[in-house]
Amino acid sequence: MEMSKMKLALGVALGMTMALPMVASAAADQEAAMANDNNWAHPRGQHNNQGYSKLAQINGKNVNGLKMAWSFATGVNRGHEGSPIVVGNVLYVHTAFPNNVYALDLDNDQKILWTYFPKQDPSVQAVLCCDNVSRGMGYGDGKIFLQQNDGVLVALDAKTGAKVWDVKVNDPKIGATNTNAPHVIKDKVLTGCSGAEFGVRCFLVAYNIKDGKQAWKAYSTGPDAEVLIGKDFNKENPQYSALSVYEDVNGGNKEGGSFKPIPNDKLKIGEKELGTRTWLKPQAVQDGWQHGGGSTWGWWPYDPKTNLVYYGIGNPSVWNPDVRPGDNKWSMSVFARDLDTGIAKWGMQMTPHDEWDYDGINEVILFDKAGKTYAWHHDRNGFAYTWLASNGTLVAAQKVHPFVNWASSVDLKTGVPVKDGKYSTHQDYNAKGICPAALGTKDQQPAAYSPRTGLMYSPLNHVCMTYEPVESKYVAGQPWVGATLTMFPGPDGVMGGFAAYDPMTNKAVWYNKEKFSAWGGALTTATDLVFYGTLDRWFKALDAKSGKLLWKAQVGSGVIGNAFTYGHKGKQYVGVLSGIGGWAGVAMNLGLEDSTAALGAAGGYAELKKYNAAPGGGALTVFGL
Repeated sequence: MEMSKMKLALGVALGMTMALPMVASAAADQEAAMANDNNWAHPRGQHNNQGYSKLAQINGKNVNGLKMAWSFATGVNRGHEGSPIVVGNVLYVHTAFPNNVYALDLDNDQKILWTYFPKQDPSVQAVLCCDNVSRGMGYGDGKIFLQQNDGVLVALDAKTGAKVWDVKVNDPKIGATNTNAPHVIKDKVLTGCSGAEFGVRCFLVAYNIKDGKQAWKAYSTGPDAEVLIGKDFNKENPQYSALSVYEDVNGGNKEGGSFKPIPNDKLKIGEKELGTRTWLKPQAVQDGWQHGGGSTWGWWPYDPKTNLVYYGIGNPSVWNPDVRPGDNKWSMSVFARDLDTGIAKWGMQMTPHDEWDYDGINEVILFDKAGKTYAWHHDRNGFAYTWLASNGTLVAAQKVHPFVNWASSVDLKTGVPVKDGKYSTHQDYNAKGICPAALGTKDQQPAAYSPRTGLMYSPLNHVCMTYEPVESKYVAGQPWVGATLTMFPGPDGVMGGFAAYDPMTNKAVWYNKEKFSAWGGALTTATDLVFYGTLDRWFKALDAKSGKLLWKAQVGSGVIGNAFTYGHKGKQYVGVLSGIGGWAGVAMNLGLEDSTAALGAAGGYAELKKYNAAPGGGALTVFGL
């Protein structure tokens, strides 16, 4: 787009922001439901994404008395991520592909009130990167929102299950699919895009909750007008908008060479059009950014005080970094956008010129301290970040575990990591001993925050890798990875853990080892309990202050779902979806044996077969006192 046209487009968008009256929330029923602690009406409990519940019946003294209250088999195999939605006497539960939905009557022994069975083309499964997962549903305006794997966003009547409207978000024929839970905020429903491993150019998009009409769409890569970057973007931190943050980038990567950060006073800051100018070498198709990846499928918090929504952006395409020299903005970033217009307020790239598939896609969690709101993010690159939520000023950036070795530190002024050249990756060179592996120190499994303890609680992957980029040509709808991986346990001798962090420093307060990656999302409660699930079928409760194990129970399959809680007829329940899968379990589900299969997960997680039947059978298990 020409510069004059871009300015006009952004000017109109910003002008509309000023002219629009305050929008009454079409999702007033959602807001009312979230105000009742007995409900779980948001994919992560509340808009702040904390995964925290004020329910207090289950506590440290009686938690060891938890027993299974009821269970529900979904009838679908493969990975079951996310959690149900609970509003009043109805629990809504979803499945892996084909993304069936069940509404269960909590007043009548979980009798099925209605069902929705999408008619999806089975071929969609072939372009789902990392198993047939779906991360849940959204609720509001009397509707249940389901983002189907085939790219169709569906609004269902919450009382009857009847389809109210649908809209095509993505096209699986080019490798674009969806796995995220739709997020209902005010008068909009937000959804995203999966497909960086197929060379898809991804985005975050908002639709009007009433009729499904598109409100705005913000791409991860490309011209500022299409990324919806306004004139005041990164106003308080223009150094985040630097043209290049490492030396020698313009000449391409040099094998064995470390990317030395450019001194802060030498950075070209406050630059425009970085979504195109930081992709410096044309790839097999156009300039790179047109097929630049940048998936968006995490959990997205919202701050009503500033009207900002926050989200992480995934890896650049392709995984071979030598064919895309430059910072490759705005992949691997966290963004804050105005909910009404989509215009970006601030954004910071955490892994410029990604060489390891360290997706920046993981969730952001909002929390308040001393009158200020902060945004926290456990990135796959092994660092935890804390920003001032209003303007993106970086407060803390720290390794979540000492085994992280690809970078030594992060500059708090610029956010730029100081890379160690020994672990850089280059085409046809087998880089060894890189920590963490591509699945990061945390994958999709969301962390949780407790306003009582002031701590973040995060599941961990403790996995390292070898990584060899290879030549790969883009073909629409075909995998476009360009790397071969193997994975193995990190130096602690285990593959996972669970830890508590002080988000103002991001230093660990306590750390527990796990045999496998802790792939289940965390839940905190007002009685200082933390719940999460593991790949070897355990559902656990810990003391939030000490990390001491207080209770555990086995479920039928490995847990990659998120712990949740609700209250019904004066009784608190806690539950979790089971059904092993996701990146860690997809090789086992498909019977893949080669150690490099499933992008290295087949070898790294081969021992899961001793603890799980394959494919993993989906089920919801609910516990009560």
